[in-house]
Amino acid sequence: MKLHYHTLSLALALALPAVAAAQNAPTELDDVTVTATRTPVAIKDSVVPVQLIDRDQIDRSQANTVLELLRGRAGLDFVNQGGTGKITSLFLRGANSNQVLVLVDGVRVGSATSGMAALQDLPVDQIERVEIVRGPRSSLYGSEAIGGVIQIFTRTAGQGLQQNLSITAGSNNLRQASAGFSNRGERGWVSAQGGYQKTDGINACRGTAAGWGAGCFADEPDRDGYRNTSINVRAGYALTDTLSLEGHVLNADSFNEYDGSIFGGNEADNVQQVYGGKLAWAASDAFQLTAQVGRNRDRADNYFAANGTRTFASNFDTRRDTASVQGDFQFAEGQQLTAGADWQNDKVTSSTAYDIEDRDNLGVFVEYQGQFGAHSLQASVRNDDNEQFGNHTTGSLGYGFAFGNGFRLTASAGTGFKAPTFNDLYYPGFSNPELKPEESKSLNIGIAQYADNWNWTFNAYETRVDQLIGYDSNFDLVNVAEARIRGAELTGFLSLAGFDINAQASFTDPRDHTSGSATYDNLLARRARTSGRVDVDKSFGPLRLGVTAAGSGHRFDNAANTVRLAGYGTVDVRAEYAINDAWSVQAKAANVFDREYETVAWYNQPGREYQLTLRYRSK
Repeated sequence: MKLHYHTLSLALALALPAVAAAQNAPTELDDVTVTATRTPVAIKDSVVPVQLIDRDQIDRSQANTVLELLRGRAGLDFVNQGGTGKITSLFLRGANSNQVLVLVDGVRVGSATSGMAALQDLPVDQIERVEIVRGPRSSLYGSEAIGGVIQIFTRTAGQGLQQNLSITAGSNNLRQASAGFSNRGERGWVSAQGGYQKTDGINACRGTAAGWGAGCFADEPDRDGYRNTSINVRAGYALTDTLSLEGHVLNADSFNEYDGSIFGGNEADNVQQVYGGKLAWAASDAFQLTAQVGRNRDRADNYFAANGTRTFASNFDTRRDTASVQGDFQFAEGQQLTAGADWQNDKVTSSTAYDIEDRDNLGVFVEYQGQFGAHSLQASVRNDDNEQFGNHTTGSLGYGFAFGNGFRLTASAGTGFKAPTFNDLYYPGFSNPELKPEESKSLNIGIAQYADNWNWTFNAYETRVDQLIGYDSNFDLVNVAEARIRGAELTGFLSLAGFDINAQASFTDPRDHTSGSATYDNLLARRARTSGRVDVDKSFGPLRLGVTAAGSGHRFDNAANTVRLAGYGTVDVRAEYAINDAWSVQAKAANVFDREYETVAWYNQPGREYQLTLRYRSK
């Protein structure tokens, strides 16, 4: 706990206006996001909070999972059920994990039954960059974007022929390798990447010492391994000077061992697939038209395994097909209008007999962006017509003002909604087909300052969520619950004497505001109120050293706030030596003080771990 509080104090101290914002070096302040508005916008000009993580940062972090990569970043909180490959839930600004929209190369991903994206199965080696937008974006994307949007872009091609290779070995018998190439010519480009990861894992759960109904229902004191094989291919071609076509395929097959449940087995074969294609027409400097199609498949086959034999337990296979068309029209200098339509079909195939197995959704939206000297304005509205619940309209409004000495003030407001999942609506015996969407209203006020060697941002927000889906006194699933979430985020960057210092800290107060409920004013389950992260890196010629300290406050594992999980802090140290311009050796020690902690009651987290990586990237 001392380490945890020291970590948060250091994060707050480093992120004060004397230092700076986001995980971007000062030369990257003009980095562009396409997720915040569905059009290219410089991050420092966005009226809503955005953070970018690029491939160089991913390589330097030596992260092996999306959880490791995103842990402790502003507004983000995770819970994990037992280490690498185990179920991982993400809370963005205190919103439920199924209230965060996840995109891969513009394609909506996630299970139509649980409503969650399988972040634990998305391979880090296939990622080019990650954009994190904090706050509601339903007015552009529709359902799920209450807490925000996380978009993952897979690897693309630079100029000319490039190759990359990495081989990693580490604790818990970690074996990991990836290799790929890319080539960009005058009119076409291609990128192909393959990856493999395997670990013996840790004992995921401590069993049932609390009795039936707690922990993981079974006492299996063994290692719970994980294996993931992935491939990603992207390609594009300029058919003419104004017309271009591109496509992408991501496939990740994984095998996961977990400590058993009487309901679901103790092994799973999982598949994550993302396919997409895009046709872009730049009719003129003032007008662009884009059409895109995509498919996400999320499949899980669960088994009971004992004495070398497997017995089938259950299967959940969901498919999301999407198509969209979007037009961007710049009708005057600094004035842009965007309009578009999104179609989506969700389909479930399962060993569980759902009453209804597919549904359609059609969303139409329009957005205005304007620049008036130091003032900027963004406004959008969207209507979704869903086969199950009918029409739902959302909107957002944002304003930015840039004034002297690099300061910028922003304010935004938006509404969001979350459509009920197939489990909510149609799971036999535990559902309600009359459920309506969950709804939210959010406000955000931010201030930032950008300078040559440092920058910082501060954002404060409030979100109110109504019609939350939960159980009433008769244990019927209904839209009765309410939540109020308040919070603040402070992030900073400082380059000083050859040191690169990134810091971020978050405070979140997620409360149950259901009138008359026994849990009124309790903290929402499994969400920490405080978290922070500090990354310090320094180069000494070909040698680069780094340290990451991350901490999280206490949380409650249940809605009654009777099961308290202590806060924790971890420290990772890493080193990288450049053998030459192409080859490098990396070493990392994670959780060097071997802290024991849990983010879900009874589920263990890894202790001290080591890893060594040989990396090649052609120049």
